[in-house]
Amino acid sequence: MTVALIGANVAFYVLVQHGGINVPEGPVNELAYHPCEVNDSCPVVGEDWPLTSVTSMFMHGDILHLAGNMLFLWIFVNNVEDALGRLRYLVFYFLGGFAATALQTFVTLSFGTAGDAQIPNLGASGAISAVLGAYLFLLPRASVVTLFFFVFIFFLREIPAYLFLGVWILFQAWAGGIEILHPSAGGGVAVFAHIGGFAFGFLTVRLFVLRPPLMPSY
Repeated sequence: MTVALIGANVAFYVLVQHGGINVPEGPVNELAYHPCEVNDSCPVVGEDWPLTSVTSMFMHGDILHLAGNMLFLWIFVNNVEDALGRLRYLVFYFLGGFAATALQTFVTLSFGTAGDAQIPNLGASGAISAVLGAYLFLLPRASVVTLFFFVFIFFLREIPAYLFLGVWILFQAWAGGIEILHPSAGGGVAVFAHIGGFAFGFLTVRLFVLRPPLMPSY
């Protein structure tokens, strides 16, 4: 299922976002999710939110956005999928994406401007964040090979997953606080989608687990 999801994300980016669809507004406005569609505070520029909340999970802003998300998916998903099983993992993945979208929508509509609510949301990172939360719950002491750099010196080091993911979610929370206090014009990283997905994954994965996760062999 991990390979299938990566393939689906890459195929959607190549075939739909850059070649397979031809609408006046472009594929982003047509298939990305807009928070304002939930409360009808803006005109629907493409498909309505029940569909775009799904299609937006397979869209990405650029090739680097796609590559970064797929790298995290490849690193962390295998062990989670082993513990949940293929079907349960797929359901968990999509529910995590929906939870991520729900929190981002709530924050945008509650604290953002009308213009913020019209910015298209896209990317698999909300669903992937749910997988990260699940990984932290299931394998907190697994080693994660991390690249560190100081000035022009780069080196690799293994650190526990709880440290890597703990720093990551704290950074998301810090960035989210700044975003509420000082909103950025024209969009940016949907950090509350990351927080919502991560919280969903960490708090609910035990409901989906079929068997103890396989420990990484490295």
